[in-house]
Amino acid sequence: MESGGCDLKDTNFATLSSCLKENQQQLVQLFGKSTDLVIKELQPDPCTQIAVIYIDGLVDTQVLHNSILFSLQEGCTPDRLKALDAGQKLELLHKRILMAGDISVTRDLEPFVHQLLSGNVMVLVDGTSSALRIGLPGWEDRNVSEPSSQTVVRGPMEGFTENLRTNTALIRRKIKDPQLWLETLQIGRVTQTSVSIMYLTHIANPDLVQEVKRRLDKIDTDSILESGYIEEFIQDKAATPFPTVYNSDRPDTIAAGILEGKVAILVDGTPFVLLVPTFFVSFFQSAEDYYQRADIATLLRFIRFLSFFITLLAPSFYVAVTTYHQEMIPTTLVISLAAQRESVPFPAFVEVILMELTYEILREAGVRIPKNIGQAISIVGTLVIGQAAVSAGFISSAMVIIVSITAISSFVIPETGMAIAARILRFALIILAGFIGLYGILFGVFIIVMHLASLRSFGMPYMSPIGPYQSKDLKDSLFRFPWPFLKSRPTNSKIQNPNRQGTSK
Repeated sequence: MESGGCDLKDTNFATLSSCLKENQQQLVQLFGKSTDLVIKELQPDPCTQIAVIYIDGLVDTQVLHNSILFSLQEGCTPDRLKALDAGQKLELLHKRILMAGDISVTRDLEPFVHQLLSGNVMVLVDGTSSALRIGLPGWEDRNVSEPSSQTVVRGPMEGFTENLRTNTALIRRKIKDPQLWLETLQIGRVTQTSVSIMYLTHIANPDLVQEVKRRLDKIDTDSILESGYIEEFIQDKAATPFPTVYNSDRPDTIAAGILEGKVAILVDGTPFVLLVPTFFVSFFQSAEDYYQRADIATLLRFIRFLSFFITLLAPSFYVAVTTYHQEMIPTTLVISLAAQRESVPFPAFVEVILMELTYEILREAGVRIPKNIGQAISIVGTLVIGQAAVSAGFISSAMVIIVSITAISSFVIPETGMAIAARILRFALIILAGFIGLYGILFGVFIIVMHLASLRSFGMPYMSPIGPYQSKDLKDSLFRFPWPFLKSRPTNSKIQNPNRQGTSK
């Protein structure tokens, strides 16, 4: 049945047209002269015109040629197509001819273009306003490799990649439960980034799930290029240095959070997955805590908390005691410090600020410098410059020790967001200590504690289970009890099913 000529006037960009030429013109107008837009026209018989459309580089061209195009050429014979109208021909391609598992029908132009740009092959038949979508993503992906930000000695050595579907598959490998639900939406008017949420529907709090969806739906922006964009949009409070949304590139960490009733947010194009709600103590827990004995894990957690306080307070405490409270220092140590500082031209406050700024510059340079020369720069920055500064009398040896211990302690904190918060607040406490000594430190710590107590993560108290105090949850927060004692999930997220051990099926 011949479709006849087409009038290309009054083109409707909201829906697909039944005219193949008109649809092609719409795509050309939308994409301009983009050379990666491929339109392959087929004409199995004089009455049938088919167009296969895809973006070069986004689809698996080998499968396209060996499977899809081969199926069309072999299956679309004049004998099978004669006496069929356009709609019946499309149905024949969908149900009988095309060899594809992921195939569906699209009728509107907007989802047509989005699916085209998402690595799908679109098939149009002249005479019908519907199109077939065939999932054939084939862009280059980074292989699953060891996570770079949260390494462990014992445990899985696989990390998320930039591919959303790979990341969801890594989580499903950990949690083989049909009640692990996955919902996907597109955020970003221009980028149309796929953002997915994963949660266990029989464990997660339904109000929490709805709140996550509500905050994601409220995002109105041109682009979402990384999960950090999402984090800033959905966090409860922006005016805080402390992270209120947890992120990780480890599938086991995210799976463990989902099993505790939390909601994971995955963003296409980044290996870092968000987890909400989160709490202050969560940033001092490592995946490795659950892969080794409980006593060792508890000891390591105490070391992390101690390292946090050293990172936060060590420089300011040194400034306070050497400037205002020398009576607190043993006599022999006072004499030693005085001898070291005899040739130093700056007071302790200025000395600490200069050293901390120098260290932050070296840290940032170490991140940006190419890896092949990064080690050499680190040696020059830490050893040569530090030793030369002490020999020249610019800084004292004690100051080098204080700054070094502070720097090393900051790397003990498993999550970089909390370490960055400690680095920011450290400068504020140094300034307070430089003006009024230990009283300034006490005032600063009081303000920090009050601020932490006021924070919320998706409506949940940030300092839980310490404030408000929940004794049952302390067994897996400050401490890590053996697995036989962890019969219930943390209750601070108000989950549906708190039991995870010792219950019958």
